Amino acid sequence: MQKTDPFTIASNNFKASFAVAEAVINPPEAIYFRNWSAATTDRATGFHKPLLMQCLAIRAHQNAPHLFLITADLGWWINAADEYALRKYLLDTFELEASQLLCCLSHTHAGPSICSNNKDKEGGEYIIPYLHQLRQTMETLMSGCVSNLAPGTLNWEYGTCSLAANRDLPLTDGQRYLVGYHPGAVADDTLLFGHITTDTGKPLCSVVNYACHPTTLAQENHLFSPDFVGEMREVIRNHTGAPCLFLQGASGELAPMVQYVSDTAIADAHGRQLGFAALSVYEGMLPPGKGYRFKESLLSGAPLALWDYTTTDGSSAVSFCKLEIEVPLKDLPSLEEIRKEWERCEDRVLKDKLWRKLNTRQVIGGGDHAKVPVWIWKLGDGYIVAQPNEAYSYFQRTLRAAFPDKKMAVVNIANGYIGYLPEAHFYQKDIYSCNTTPYAQGSLERLTLAVIAALQNL
Repeated sequence: MQKTDPFTIASNNFKASFAVAEAVINPPEAIYFRNWSAATTDRATGFHKPLLMQCLAIRAHQNAPHLFLITADLGWWINAADEYALRKYLLDTFELEASQLLCCLSHTHAGPSICSNNKDKEGGEYIIPYLHQLRQTMETLMSGCVSNLAPGTLNWEYGTCSLAANRDLPLTDGQRYLVGYHPGAVADDTLLFGHITTDTGKPLCSVVNYACHPTTLAQENHLFSPDFVGEMREVIRNHTGAPCLFLQGASGELAPMVQYVSDTAIADAHGRQLGFAALSVYEGMLPPGKGYRFKESLLSGAPLALWDYTTTDGSSAVSFCKLEIEVPLKDLPSLEEIRKEWERCEDRVLKDKLWRKLNTRQVIGGGDHAKVPVWIWKLGDGYIVAQPNEAYSYFQRTLRAAFPDKKMAVVNIANGYIGYLPEAHFYQKDIYSCNTTPYAQGSLERLTLAVIAALQNL
């Protein structure tokens, strides 16, 4: 809720036409499955819950361009060409500018491989056909949304959830870190809940933006799974009667306290924790198109302040853009050097790491700087800020602090993937996020300042 003066609270009402569609995107069970180098198998044995793809279309008015937000229960793009080919097809098919489409992955670590470079691995022959399936499903969902737009209102409200914990655990020397629960650190617990209701009063969908790695299920898991996101969606759908979309926040250093297990009951418990927290926000939101205003005082022993609902005008203001922000790269080995090291390596775990390093080097090229794309959508008084990396929560905390009166959905792993964006002070440590990222020290802070400047100009 947004305070306009001390005696009036106005809800964040964005008025537009909306449509939502969804589909199951389960892959062939025999597809290449290894997401963890320490995994004991390359193939899954079944499904914990269905993997979903969802599409939300937004149109401010009849002559306005469409905006499409797609979410999918998938991990991350290892080969940038795979992601770009898919997205370019959709941009061309629907005649969109690059700023009109967001394809956001939940970052589940229990999904199928979506890297065509893995085609020679066990089950790899199913990857390219599966990529074609994903493209066809996206096209179908987007077409369906265009045909089913209905006027409605989108409201955003902040809440909290304690599912996410800090996962950068320092060892006793203070220099080396493990990737796991750090009980002495404070984690960003911010949850942003959005809800769309049609003008006829029908719930259309919810949107949950929360920063937490879906790494409950890990190396011992043999099931395809959306991780905690699946149960969260079911909890919210059962209560609101409408689909729920998940947007992964800036979760670079955030994950559940209990993780790296094979017990799907734990993933489901995590999902209920997040789902119930989101529903707590939902139940406390003002009705669509309503504000809350001081009406009068009343003496009744104590002097009472009486408030009442009031009708508020929603905003249909929309703007959207794509930025390219230049950041420095580390001094990296050449593509050929990495390739030779990968070819010589006989250790399975190290070879998997080198394989990812090789693909990352292909994405960023051979220069000493890279351009990080950032997509910004302004929807009324709310914003969606999306980028393809695993930014630390510093990114979302700083953006929200800079605009405390705005609702800010901050999204990792949107429209591609490259690597981590850790805070600068970690670069002097032996820590996974800094060791594996191609970005140089200070890149996250530079990106954040550039985004703040862009938001101020909107």
